[in-house]
Amino acid sequence: MSHQFSEKSAPSETGWLCRAVLLLTGQAFSLLGSSVVQFAIWWWIVLQTRTGSAMLLATLFGVLPQSLVSIFGGPMADRYNRKALIILPDLIIAGVTVLLSVSFALNWASLSLIFVVLLIRSAGGGIQQPAVQSFIPDVVPSSKLLRVNAIFGVIDSANRIAAPALAAVLVNLVPLWAILLVDVTTAVIGVGFVAMIRVPRAAAQNTAVQDSAVQNGTVQDDTVQNNAAETRGSGAIAGTTDSAATHPIAILRRTFADLKVGLVYAMRHPHLKGVILGDALTCLMSVAPMNLTLLLMTREYEGINLNLGFINLTTASDKLAANELGLSVGMLLGGALMSAIGPKLLKRSIAQMYAVAFGIAMVGITVIGLGISRNLLLYLIIDVLNGVASAVCIGPMRTVMQSESDESMVGRVFGLDTMLSTLGMPLGMLIFAPLADVIPIAWVFVAGGLLTLPVAWYVLMLSRKDVPVCA
Repeated sequence: MSHQFSEKSAPSETGWLCRAVLLLTGQAFSLLGSSVVQFAIWWWIVLQTRTGSAMLLATLFGVLPQSLVSIFGGPMADRYNRKALIILPDLIIAGVTVLLSVSFALNWASLSLIFVVLLIRSAGGGIQQPAVQSFIPDVVPSSKLLRVNAIFGVIDSANRIAAPALAAVLVNLVPLWAILLVDVTTAVIGVGFVAMIRVPRAAAQNTAVQDSAVQNGTVQDDTVQNNAAETRGSGAIAGTTDSAATHPIAILRRTFADLKVGLVYAMRHPHLKGVILGDALTCLMSVAPMNLTLLLMTREYEGINLNLGFINLTTASDKLAANELGLSVGMLLGGALMSAIGPKLLKRSIAQMYAVAFGIAMVGITVIGLGISRNLLLYLIIDVLNGVASAVCIGPMRTVMQSESDESMVGRVFGLDTMLSTLGMPLGMLIFAPLADVIPIAWVFVAGGLLTLPVAWYVLMLSRKDVPVCA
């Protein structure tokens, strides 16, 4: 694998640790606050409505906007200031959360208003997530990417453990309007850390130069050349005096042109194609059934208790909390494992692809195990292993997308991945959720797991194909 940019364009080996710490710390605060508030909002909807239709709408408003907006978020991460694209969504989300908090405090809140806030929060994630993933290679040397991505996975897993516990404590102590302000506070803190990052000068090159490199490198078609010309004419980050270039229709056309370029580019690269389609299909086949664990617990483990010594799982809420905790602990352990041994064992891209394929296969096998298990303790053990398998996938997936994408294409690649993987879950739910009311829910898990295994084989086959060498 090689890149079109010289070594001078890579982030410096000196000072990267400080930049990585600032970015990871800022994202840790941002993730924690957002997750706590997300749990609180969803629990409020459940307690107030107790209807499946309300939860379906909450899922659509909370998931689909991120997938759709990421169509624009990826190209934006390639064209504009990535640091600004990380900060601005946090500030906008904090603003609408303040408005929701005030409405709750004044008893003006309604389900419709909550859905609007969920939509804005989800849309913000569609811009921010590709920007964060594209920003990491700007501030971290390529030799440190896998380690930083693994640590990012650990932070995400730790957040999955801490957020529901913290939300449960706050729900019992303070009103919802006060809980909503937690997200505002953590957003301000997170923005502060990210704002302190000094981006290396080479990584902050004008987008026109990057697009020119793409024009002369791997992706050689008229679409890319026209796209690069549009970028140079638009003034990229700094802005432009050409009013036609800033016209909404022109921006929309340019964005879809960027998306097309990203799709064509990724599908011509076997490893990028493997991780993107592997991620999307795994979300479709396995992640969607995993969202039905509420039904699985209530139907298959009703009346079955488990005394673990330090806690006795008797109620449905106890078991659901243990299920969430088991998955999160597994992801934490898997992330820590990848952080410790990944940089040593997975230096080559083909090794990273093998890890992705192995992780996807383990996800499928553990989802099958969750379906066929009839022992609650065994179920929780498999749940932990499912989290480990998920973590084994995530770090190498991100590293492949970051290290094997041209610098000017990283945002578009991550935007495409975010769009397809985020769409996978609700599309899978549309298939598996109705089936769960027709056939035994355990069969749904077995079917999802079995359908995931060919995805692992597909990724493995693509890992063995030659990667195109940049000119």
